[in-house]
Amino acid sequence: MNQVNNALTLFFSLLVEAMPFLLLGVLFSSILLLFVDERKLVAAVPRNPLISAFAGSLIGCFFPVCECGNVPVARRLMVQGAPPAMAIGFLLAAPTVNPIVFWATWTAFRDQPEVVFLRIGFSLLIASIVGWVFSTQADLRPLMQPTVARAMPAPREESQVCPVTNGDSGSALLQSGTFLLGESGSPLRLDGNPTQMATLAANPVLSRPMPERLQMMLDNIVQELRELGGILIIGTAIASLIQVAVPREMILGLGQNTVTSILAMMALACIVSICSTVDSFFALSFASTFTTGSLLAFLVFGPMIDLKNIALLLSVFRGRAIVYLFVLAGQLTFLLTLIVNLYIS
Repeated sequence: MNQVNNALTLFFSLLVEAMPFLLLGVLFSSILLLFVDERKLVAAVPRNPLISAFAGSLIGCFFPVCECGNVPVARRLMVQGAPPAMAIGFLLAAPTVNPIVFWATWTAFRDQPEVVFLRIGFSLLIASIVGWVFSTQADLRPLMQPTVARAMPAPREESQVCPVTNGDSGSALLQSGTFLLGESGSPLRLDGNPTQMATLAANPVLSRPMPERLQMMLDNIVQELRELGGILIIGTAIASLIQVAVPREMILGLGQNTVTSILAMMALACIVSICSTVDSFFALSFASTFTTGSLLAFLVFGPMIDLKNIALLLSVFRGRAIVYLFVLAGQLTFLLTLIVNLYIS
C-alpha cells in the first residue's frame, strides 16, 4: 500500500508540474495554425544544403510544435517545395528548439542549466547534420510514401524556387497537430488523401472570416489536448511506476554506468513516447540516479524518434527512410552524450 501511495504522489506531482506547459504549447500551436503562411518560409530559405538544414532547424524557435505535430508540418513543407534539408531539419529539431520546451526544461532543470543549453545545442546540431546528409539525395520522392511523392514538386535547379503544385496554390496553412479541421469542423487527417488535400486547398483557412477561424482554433485546441493529454498521462504513469516498482539498486547500477545509462534512457525515450513539451519533468524524476549524459540522451533523442512518432512518420516516409533517420539520430545522440559523460559530468 505504501508503494501505491508513493506512485500516486509522484504521478500527480509530475502531472501538475507538466500540464500548464502542455496547455500553453497547444494554445500557441493552434494560434499559429491559423495565422502563418508556410509558403513565405519556403521562399526565404537559402538553397545551400547545410544552411538550409540549419535554417529549418531554427524555424522550430518560432513554431512551438511537439513531435505530435512536426510530421504533418514537415510534410506540408515538402509538398510546398521546401528543400529536403530544411524539411528534415525542421522535422527533427522543432519539437525541442522552441520557447515552450526551453521554458519547461529550464523550470525542471534550473539547478542544472547546462542540461537546458546542451539540449538545445545538441538538437540543432543533430538536426542540421541529418538534414544535410539527406540533402545528398537530390530527389527525396523515392524515400516517400506514394501519395506524398505524387504531391511533391519535381526537383529544380538550386537557383530556382520550387513552385507550389497539385492545386495547393490556395493553401496557406502551417498545421501544427496531427489533425486539421475541415469545412464541417470534423478532423481532417493528413495521411495522404489527395481529395481531402485538394478540398483544403480550395477552402484556404486564412481567407475565412475571423469568427470562423477562432472557432476552428478552439476546436483544434480541444482535439490536440485529447491526443497529447492522454499521452502525457500514460507517460507520467510509466515514470511513476518505474520509480516505485523497479529496485533502486538496479536503477542505480544501470544509471551510473557511462555507456549503459545512455542506452537505457534512449530506449526509454523511444518506448514512453512522451510529448517534448513536458518530457523534461519525466527526465527530472531520474536526475538523482542517472548520469547527465543519459538525461540529455532522453531529452534529445526522444522528441526525434519514438514509437508514437514512428506511426506518423510512416504516413510520410517509406520504412528505409525512417531507419536512416533512426540510425543517424541515434548515433549522433549517443556520441554527443557520451562526450558529456566522459568529459563534462
